[in-house]
Amino acid sequence: MTAAVPPGPVPDLDWDAERARRFAERATELWSEWLAGLREAPVTSGATPAQARAAVRDIPDDPLGDDELFDYLRGMAFDWSMYPGHPRFMAYVSGAGTVPGAATEVLAAGLNMNVGGFQLSPSGTEIELALTRWLAGQFGLTGDRAGGLLTSGGAMATFVALKAARDRAARSAGVAVRESGVPAVGPMAMYASSEVHDTTFRAADMLGLGTGAVRVIPVDDTYRMVVPALREAIARDVAAGVTPVAVIGSAGTVGTGAVDLLNEIADACAEHGVWFHVDGAYGGPAVFADDLRPLLAGIERADSIAFDPHKWLYVPLACGCVLVRDLQCLEEAFSLEASYTYTDAERMGHPVGLRNFGAEFSRGFTALKVLVSLLAHGRKAYAARISHDAALARYLGARADERADFELSAPVGLSICCFRYVPEDMPSAGTPGREEYLDELNRRLMTEVQLDGRVFFSNAVLGERFVLRACIVNFRTEAGDMDAVLDVAAELGTKLDAHLRPAALTGTP
Repeated sequence: MTAAVPPGPVPDLDWDAERARRFAERATELWSEWLAGLREAPVTSGATPAQARAAVRDIPDDPLGDDELFDYLRGMAFDWSMYPGHPRFMAYVSGAGTVPGAATEVLAAGLNMNVGGFQLSPSGTEIELALTRWLAGQFGLTGDRAGGLLTSGGAMATFVALKAARDRAARSAGVAVRESGVPAVGPMAMYASSEVHDTTFRAADMLGLGTGAVRVIPVDDTYRMVVPALREAIARDVAAGVTPVAVIGSAGTVGTGAVDLLNEIADACAEHGVWFHVDGAYGGPAVFADDLRPLLAGIERADSIAFDPHKWLYVPLACGCVLVRDLQCLEEAFSLEASYTYTDAERMGHPVGLRNFGAEFSRGFTALKVLVSLLAHGRKAYAARISHDAALARYLGARADERADFELSAPVGLSICCFRYVPEDMPSAGTPGREEYLDELNRRLMTEVQLDGRVFFSNAVLGERFVLRACIVNFRTEAGDMDAVLDVAAELGTKLDAHLRPAALTGTP
């Protein structure tokens, strides 16, 4: 037998503690410089895809020196990035990123625990279990089995919840769907309003139901689900032999921030024994604020809730959360024991493996940045800031309503304000071509504002109309930033209108 020969030396990827500290300090200095100049910086560098693509470094055969590497990082941060943490970023629903949460990411990544199994993450597992129990309690899910799971975002949180709902509906029909598949159950359906986020349709697709299985329920003039129409849709499906899986109520739609009548939806679900899921990805944290919580009345009756701490809890991306009334439903939907994950449960004290609560086996220590953000600021500060964000949206709505060159497009819901720029000398409503022109004007205006960089908002499509939309989920934003939204939009809108308006619409009101 040939004697074993140890492998020879290779380049060392390990750094000693002192080298690691120096590198981390330089990264922290760069971050601190960015924080110090954030308010004076534009929201976006305005880099084009071609410019950003050209700036990306090729991977070298030999390592870069620290100076060269940090020069590259400086260019990335200051020359071809954009800043969702900027006080005047109000597009989409993207939180600012807490400072304690960001700093804690270094520790979580350095520890590099895999929070899929207890043996790989004893502190990580127990922190996530305790945190999700506490979060469930904030939403009114207070039973002994209530809890949840942190995910990569709202799409995964929705998928996890609706898979549990699908599996329960199949069991009620006498089918072990995990083994037999969806065809063994027959046609199935889910129900959501026309304002629901498209993650519901993605989940239906991934669950094998197809996007056509989502019954789109109309909304009223405040963009809330029409519950009598929901009842009719469920009854129609039951009579046709279709198995209802879940009703998805919205706690803060992505378009206007509208909150469905959750108690009425819960009543309809209870009558038919249908799973009640609440999409609170954006608006769920309103339960923290005493003045906003009544708007979400009925959320405590949900079987599952999805919300994103990286939105209105402000923690750094990415972090979603699914909360359930009974954790057993997640185990029944996802639990599998691979041969290589054997655990002597009695000897180990019957640990919980979070891989059995969701779709991912390998999971980072996401809970730490959420926990530390909450510990560093406290619940009361969160409640006050969330309430303040909503007050800022109402202020923006009132200012838009006061000005002759803007109009409010929808009731202000939670912390979202929808409005549009309407030049003062536009012909009156009903003039042929007026609404179509305003759609085009505001479409172009949104793009110009985003390229300008002084403020940054997005849009919504309400009915057939294109409107501008500001969403405040940022602890740096204040009333002066709201004023800037309208001032910049009016400045750029006036220039666009002078260039774009067709002769047919040059009359006066």
